[in-house]
Amino acid sequence: MDKIAVLIPCYNESKTVQSVVRSFKEALPEATIYVYDNNSTDGTDELARQAGAVVRYEHRQGKGNVVRSMFRDIDAECYLMVDGDDTYPAESARELVDGVLKHGADMVVGDRLSSTYFTENKRPFHNFGNVLVRRLVNMIFHGNIIDIMTGYRAMSPLFVKSFPVISKGFEIETEMTIHALDKNFYVRNVPVGYRDRPEGSVSKLNTYSDGARVLRKVLTLFRNYRPFAFFGSIGLILAVLSGIEFVPVLMEFFDTGMVGRFPTLVMCGVCAIMALLLWGCGLILDTVMKKERQNFELELNKFAMMFQMQRDADKTKEK
Repeated sequence: MDKIAVLIPCYNESKTVQSVVRSFKEALPEATIYVYDNNSTDGTDELARQAGAVVRYEHRQGKGNVVRSMFRDIDAECYLMVDGDDTYPAESARELVDGVLKHGADMVVGDRLSSTYFTENKRPFHNFGNVLVRRLVNMIFHGNIIDIMTGYRAMSPLFVKSFPVISKGFEIETEMTIHALDKNFYVRNVPVGYRDRPEGSVSKLNTYSDGARVLRKVLTLFRNYRPFAFFGSIGLILAVLSGIEFVPVLMEFFDTGMVGRFPTLVMCGVCAIMALLLWGCGLILDTVMKKERQNFELELNKFAMMFQMQRDADKTKEK
């Protein structure tokens, strides 16, 4: 088991990968540096190997697929994930790692948005997207995470081994953050510097298509993790619409004793029934989710016990 594992997912990062590997080896000399190559065609894997990294491969395209393999394959007391594009400073690595190893955090988020991100990043829609996602996630999941989509974060083995990776692409960071909030993991924010990609290095993130995937992921996890709030909100909208349309029909009935707008009355009834059904579905699914959280906590306790036993066994072997 590694003390610290630095995880670097890479796809065609030949311009920057050696600089990233060497800077993190210098910042964390006790760490093992892993580069997971995701079908690069520019020699990223060989350059990373020359710089001293342990190189492994993930052939299913997409950052989420890479993270799934990294989390599954590697055992460590602390995991530090960072992008291979040389936009995150290695000088902050020790503070992020100490948040896990010394302060007991389950996730330490490298917060770009409180430092240089908005001045360094040259893509305004990326800035807008980061702020939008942050507000949505913190509002829906009652969190206080400053940078939802950062690729620079340290994590405990308890978080890594209990995180069910569903995403295949760049929405993985959003999924990780929401999972941490929903399962009440201890999350710390640490401001880190940010610099734009060096000349010749090209971003693989598409502002519009990947941004749409991230927003869709937020809504999907909102439905999955907060079913009563999700379905109840839709039900409330239908109930309000039904009430607004029903009032004139009711007033007309009181005045004339007749229902002149019968189709409107039918529509009001349908909307009211749909609202009740949505509330009922939300309550049932919310009960199921509460049971799932209880089971998750029990499984988490079992894993924590097994991890402690493994760590004690490793210390005994060292002696």
